[in-house]
Amino acid sequence: MKTPIRVAVTGAAGQIGYSLLFRIASGAMFGPEQPLILQLIEAPIEKAMQALTGVAMEVDDCAFPLVKSMILTDKPEVGFKDANWCLLVGAKPRGPGMERADLLKDNGKIFIAQGKVIDAVAADDARIAVVGNPANTNCMIAASQAKRLPADRFTAMVRLDQNRAQAQLAKKSGKDLTDVKDIFIYGNHSPTMFPAYQHATIGGKPAAQVINDLPWLQGAFCETVGKRGAAIIAARGSSSAASAANALVDHVHDLMTPGKIHSVGVKSGGAYGFDPNVWAGMPVRTVSPGAWEPINSYAMDDFARTKLAATNKELVEERAMVADMLK
Repeated sequence: MKTPIRVAVTGAAGQIGYSLLFRIASGAMFGPEQPLILQLIEAPIEKAMQALTGVAMEVDDCAFPLVKSMILTDKPEVGFKDANWCLLVGAKPRGPGMERADLLKDNGKIFIAQGKVIDAVAADDARIAVVGNPANTNCMIAASQAKRLPADRFTAMVRLDQNRAQAQLAKKSGKDLTDVKDIFIYGNHSPTMFPAYQHATIGGKPAAQVINDLPWLQGAFCETVGKRGAAIIAARGSSSAASAANALVDHVHDLMTPGKIHSVGVKSGGAYGFDPNVWAGMPVRTVSPGAWEPINSYAMDDFARTKLAATNKELVEERAMVADMLK
């Protein structure tokens, strides 16, 4: 039997956490032969910890063979101790009338603290995946606190946008979802992100050739993917949970699978014209479990360059809003 890996999850009793934990425990994220120790972290609030106890009881009741033990805590220094993967799901949601700058500053404080603790106590091979929004900038804030762990260990999730884009292209073309390949997300996990349909294929043919509707691709397609989260809130009265949890499973699974090419929010290094110091979605190739390299060879047309400039502008503005939080 393999040595168990330690997986820390923040906001573990929240909606996304509830949808996520059973997928992890079943082996969907790390494989059917990888034993796990789940280190579940919640806010130091009695109601939250009580809910976490109930979630853990359900995990027990599923009798997952891979789960060797669980740690339930409201102390980050306990929850992140020796963790191999840190899944930062919990974050303050944007409330009515709240400006994005206010949300950034409120969540920034959370991710400063988490970044420091992870750098201090997590395993030497620790990887960090940030889901809590604004994910790209929260990831940048957490990474800025690290002295031991390098920046490439910190990734932000844009996989939900990739999955949404893939589904929209399949529906529009009338083809099977598995026929849609190489649809990647660039930029921020926000309505400004860009699903680069120019490089996508459907059944081996260029997506733009199969669909043959440029106004839709440049208009409704980009808008639907970018604003899908708001549409789900309007429809069901609460934000995406199961689909976000599923995207995180995909994000980590593919980062652990050599050869996979997928969309990940990473420190851009200046690729595709992004500011070198922002975390931007782009295609990466997994080279070994947990390690990736950027794919920066895709050519961009004028429309794509305009979209990339807009999402980069937003990321740079977010960085300026939290400049005092960065080290």
